[in-house]
Amino acid sequence: MFAIVDCNNFYASCERVFNPKLLNQPIIVLSNNDGCVIARSNEAKALNIQMGQPFFEIKRLCQSKEIHILSSNYSLYGDMSNRVMSILEENWPEVDIYSIDEAFLNLNGLPESGIISFCLQLHEKILKYTGIPVSIGVGKTKTLAKLANLIAKKDLKCPYFNITGQEHWLYQKHVSNIWGVGKQWSNKLMQLGINTAGELKDACPNHIKKRFNVTLAQVLLELKGTSCVVTHTHEARKGIMSLTWSN
Repeated sequence: MFAIVDCNNFYASCERVFNPKLLNQPIIVLSNNDGCVIARSNEAKALNIQMGQPFFEIKRLCQSKEIHILSSNYSLYGDMSNRVMSILEENWPEVDIYSIDEAFLNLNGLPESGIISFCLQLHEKILKYTGIPVSIGVGKTKTLAKLANLIAKKDLKCPYFNITGQEHWLYQKHVSNIWGVGKQWSNKLMQLGINTAGELKDACPNHIKKRFNVTLAQVLLELKGTSCVVTHTHEARKGIMSLTWSN
């Protein structure tokens, strides 16, 4: 069993920790040269501001809607990431840092009956000691955990969701929502009539391997509950990740 801990709207959340007046306010964080949007609060997302959108396109909207515009502060974000990851490492022995605001936990040593209380306590501890809200998704594989995290954050709007035993959700999530499935693969899968994560799970692995490659076939196996992601290599706290699948 795996969990992924994902900091919500991380850059915007970091800014709010040191400026509480920004709570519940629409926030955007701009790239180094203030050229485009690299982070948005939920309030800014509700105004249809897109990730990567050039600032000049939304300048008038920001003025009319009184959106708070912030320049990126990577030293702050790196420090806050260190704090979050340190709490994870203090509370669980197997932590795999995936990016500046995400980490996987291998929960195989934790009884299934204790997963929900552990995750909720971890959520509360991170919020208490860092001020950063997180969402935690749990599943039998890392791919399922990532999907569970998306469901917790986007659909259920709650801090925790375990997709185990609730695989009907797979048929409600588009293939483009699956970790490891990019736009190109998503388009090709739709041409084959595979539109949801559940439909990909139900496909023939050998057929998918032949039409695509072994990596997508292993994504399929991960959706079935067979763990194929065996290692991650990264520079801790810097968000650099290399994904390895078993053969």
